[in-house]
Amino acid sequence: MSEFLGMPAPRRRAPAPVPAPVVSGASGADVQARAAELRSGREPYVLATVVRAQRPTSAKAGDRALVLPDGTIEGFVGGVCATDTVRAQGLRLLSTGRATLLRITPEAEEPHEEEGLVAVGQPCLSGGTLEIFLEAVLPPVLVQVHGDSPIARALAAVGRAMGYQVEAGGGPGAPVAAGAAAVLVASHGVGEEPVLRAALAQDVPYVALIASRARGAAVLARVEGGERVRVPAGLDIGARTPGEVAVSVYAELIKLR
Repeated sequence: MSEFLGMPAPRRRAPAPVPAPVVSGASGADVQARAAELRSGREPYVLATVVRAQRPTSAKAGDRALVLPDGTIEGFVGGVCATDTVRAQGLRLLSTGRATLLRITPEAEEPHEEEGLVAVGQPCLSGGTLEIFLEAVLPPVLVQVHGDSPIARALAAVGRAMGYQVEAGGGPGAPVAAGAAAVLVASHGVGEEPVLRAALAQDVPYVALIASRARGAAVLARVEGGERVRVPAGLDIGARTPGEVAVSVYAELIKLR
């Protein structure tokens, strides 16, 4: 089968690798509860839902399972032939964050892919056709905002409107949230340097300081690695109000991500 479809290569006579575990028998409620647990822990997964089953198949419409980054499948969407294909396609989607309809059918002699659909042959002798909707669920972008200024409040509001997970930063000695994609410092001179040092030490991808060019240079001169800090923060769109400044900062974050 074609590698561009994320499918395993044809098997050769060699010791087979140990397959990833399949935790079957979970009810729909169990899968839903487990998905909520993964979301709260900011862990990615793929939700697989059988939307159509043409006999003979062991799965039925409505069956669900989760595909985890290590290849573990929790739930039930069919026998070993279906789960191997769901695993391969699920892991592929985790790298893109996209969704697709997976069709497993004996009618597909060769793997086929088009927008929103992947069709592969039914590798088992039992036949039957399954259509399984695969949806990658990735943790939202985590942004930590430091400060209680109007711009800091606008950064929090705009970030949440974009679907990001925005957390208020603690005091100057507080740790940076694990997995933060951005640290935005808008405290206007209050505890800026410790926060910037902590963000840089943790290799946060985007660190921004809301300050003028002159004041920003003075602050960063006392921060090792300060050349990585974006100041003045945001794209130059002529922003004047706190809301406009927030939009410019997130525009720069998106551009550089």
